[in-house]
Amino acid sequence: MLRVLQSTVARSQSAFAQVRVVSRANLHRSSVIGQDDQMNEPREHMDYDVVIVGAGPAGLAAGIELRKQAQTTGKELSVCVVEKGAELGAHILSGNVFEPRALNALVPDWKERGAPLSTPVTSDHFLVLPNETSSFTIPHALLPPQLNNDGNYIISLSKLVRWLGEYAEELGVEIFPGFSASEVLYGKNGAVQGIATRDMGLNKDGSPKPTFARGMELRARQTLFAEGCRGSCSEEVMKKFELRKGAQPQTYGLGLKEVWEIPDANFKSGFVQHTLGWPLQKGLFDKTFGGSFLYHMEPNLVLVGFVVGLDYENPYISPYEEFQQWKKHPAVREHLEGGTCIAYGARCLNEGGYHAIPKLTFPGGALLGCSAGFLNSVKIKGSHTALESGRIAGQVVFENLTSSSVSSVADTGEINPEEGSIEVTEYENKMKASWVFDELKEVRNCHQAFHYGVLPGLIHSGLSTFITRGKEPWTIDNNKTDAEKTKPASQFQPIEYPKPDGKLTFDLLSNLARSNTNHEDQPSHLRVKPELSHIPTEVSYSVYAAPESRFCPAKVYEYTDGSESPDGKPQLVINSQNCVHCKCCSIKTPNEYINWTVPEGGGGPAYEVM
Repeated sequence: MLRVLQSTVARSQSAFAQVRVVSRANLHRSSVIGQDDQMNEPREHMDYDVVIVGAGPAGLAAGIELRKQAQTTGKELSVCVVEKGAELGAHILSGNVFEPRALNALVPDWKERGAPLSTPVTSDHFLVLPNETSSFTIPHALLPPQLNNDGNYIISLSKLVRWLGEYAEELGVEIFPGFSASEVLYGKNGAVQGIATRDMGLNKDGSPKPTFARGMELRARQTLFAEGCRGSCSEEVMKKFELRKGAQPQTYGLGLKEVWEIPDANFKSGFVQHTLGWPLQKGLFDKTFGGSFLYHMEPNLVLVGFVVGLDYENPYISPYEEFQQWKKHPAVREHLEGGTCIAYGARCLNEGGYHAIPKLTFPGGALLGCSAGFLNSVKIKGSHTALESGRIAGQVVFENLTSSSVSSVADTGEINPEEGSIEVTEYENKMKASWVFDELKEVRNCHQAFHYGVLPGLIHSGLSTFITRGKEPWTIDNNKTDAEKTKPASQFQPIEYPKPDGKLTFDLLSNLARSNTNHEDQPSHLRVKPELSHIPTEVSYSVYAAPESRFCPAKVYEYTDGSESPDGKPQLVINSQNCVHCKCCSIKTPNEYINWTVPEGGGGPAYEVM
């Protein structure tokens, strides 16, 4: 069995097929290929028992648990993980103070196996920044218990993902990095039957290059979507199967992060600091949700980040510029003096919590990790819940598929066409009975309380985390998307942000180079929805003063001056080559006018220590 394809950005989809033909007998052609129309050639396909979309914590945990169960019981299942990043961890970005609870259950001997958890938390501080110069510390006794980091580790999640991937390969999981899942496959009965990877080798105009190769169909008895926050395939199945029916609209945050290398003399191993206040909140009733983190990680790195809730109202806010201003505060600047910024990136995260979780299963598959929205916004953590959801999914999917009288794909090489669609409803039942849901329910109203301002949010969070623990007899409703919460620019004054100094603060494009983002010559994966083509000029620019030109952390969106347009109206320009795959544009543009689709596999950022 092939254990992994070491694909790179430059490797073509045809190489995928060639290697797999040698490795297994279950590579099929749908029909005889014609030579006249490359774009419509039938795709080759491979069958698996389980296909997992996304090699993050949730997806790899599911693969690991499936193969562990197979080895323990002697019942074989074939498991494939497809990942759009050029290598594992390339698209992974997180704070991260890691809670090992779920890892203890998934890989009990992780210490002996050398998991990259080498910086235990040694000191933990929560500061309020009233203005640009002062700060005060909130005593631990007054902080929600969920913020206690005793026993946790400061880590690079991208490094942990690479380690998990190696372990998964050892167990027999087949991992295909560098291939984007661009299409969900459905059977005649409407059930999910797998995914197709994106065609590769297209020019910007969509015409095929000499290197053109059709995507592959990866068919499965169960398809598990673990794409992370706002995954394109996950969003599609949520819409098709109405999985969000009865749930509150999901709300999001945009996290921006830098990694600094600092002198040994300034390094404090295991130091953790979170802040609330300046520059994002300047008053007790400011409604903009957000905060910051600063962690010292071995050997001499400082991880700094800023999270802005995308339910903010003022369209003139620039999350990136707020982040740069925050670094000037004395409580932050002192940790970075004499250092060098070596990495930058951004990613959206789910903040809706308990009330925004959709139905988790559907015929043929399930939602895992941040695809479902298991992040705990009070803890500022989601990796542990993602791992646990993957572990639970692996258990119940294995039990379901192996209890059937149908032979596995691992044994026969192909899916039995007589097997009907399977919905593993037990996954949702077990998740609801798990500590993940218990944890999220305790803080179910906390984020929503901040819609009334910082002070009301803090008061309610204190009440719910110390006393009611989620049992309060009320639910704070959220019935609007983040895009709908943006108010017209006429209600606000433009914000003039100071120019960067190039040492502590940086212009966006200079910082973007530190993300190693790359998209080869290819069609734009960021597309204006046809039915909303009028929105950029007539609504976003005219009513909201083009908020996408400020909220995008990669300067993807800008407007012309209108001189090239017959009507003189400014026109939207999309610099898709800059995209770091944060997904913010699909969330915060007016009317959500952007359809975020996957680029060719391997494109995007190339994170190493994020």
